[in-house]
Amino acid sequence: MPTRIEIDELHALLGGEAQLVEVLPADEYREEHLPGAISIPLKELDTQTTAGLDKGHPIIVYCWDYL
Repeated sequence: MPTRIEIDELHALLGGEAQLVEVLPADEYREEHLPGAISIPLKELDTQTTAGLDKGHPIIVYCWDYL
């Protein structure tokens, strides 16, 4: 179940063993992404592309919204 978190909690999670996944399109990810982020474009997000993620640790999904 997705849970919205604020920046302070994000920093705490990333200081631990959380995984940061950016779902930006590949070209946008190449241009600029958060340090340490894993790229899995939203249109490719499925069980196969997420198989390498450690489900035993938090997974933070991030997408920049221009609106």
